[in-house]
Amino acid sequence: MAEIDDGVVLVLGGRSEIGVAVAQRLAPGRVVVLAARRSGDLENERREILAAGATAVHALEFDADDLAGHQPLLEKVAAEHGRIGVAVLAFGVLGDQARAEQDPAHAVAVVHTDYVAQVNALTILANMLRAQGTGQIVVFSSIAGVRVRRANYVYGSAKAGLDGFANGLADALHGSGIHLLLVRSGFVIGRMTEGMKPAPPASTPDQVADGVVAGLRRRSRTVVVPGVLRVAFFVMRFVPQSIWRRMPR
Repeated sequence: MAEIDDGVVLVLGGRSEIGVAVAQRLAPGRVVVLAARRSGDLENERREILAAGATAVHALEFDADDLAGHQPLLEKVAAEHGRIGVAVLAFGVLGDQARAEQDPAHAVAVVHTDYVAQVNALTILANMLRAQGTGQIVVFSSIAGVRVRRANYVYGSAKAGLDGFANGLADALHGSGIHLLLVRSGFVIGRMTEGMKPAPPASTPDQVADGVVAGLRRRSRTVVVPGVLRVAFFVMRFVPQSIWRRMPR
């Protein structure tokens, strides 16, 4: 089994429960950089990752929607903390589907964060990692993007686009020494879905993080969490549209 690339662990979306859980698993002997809005409020996350064995944890200000700020931030990470070993793109929003159907600005804001900003960051990261010759990237897709449902089609369409982009980028990186891992998860119980009824089969941030780390070690192209969703993804393709449009979120 291959080793996970050494170097800095960078979490874009450093407040994400999944991102922090991945960082904790990769922390021993490494420098971790958490990039997020209100980076001064990441002390709890820093302590958790330091307790997991990181040699240092740095918090940097990062606004995913500020596309012009992506390149300077990523260059700052490499210049000040060293070569990026694993970059985890853990930022994103669910948005409000009902509002998005009435308010085009909100619909565009969801797609901007969950697709456009991801494309921008991924393109810059891919170029940087190609230049250094090594590195791994983690991208989070979703069951919502495998076949978009009427109940959350704005968020789902962004995830569908991201899934396709990441697959194409993985092909473009083939043979370069850079590994891109695409994670397709179901409903994840956590802050982002607080107040929502869990859709079975649900998982936790820790379960997703375990899948991510296993996928990084195996150099997998995709990881599905929980694994039983592989069957669901296959079946979903054959559900008639008249039934599919009534499927819940």
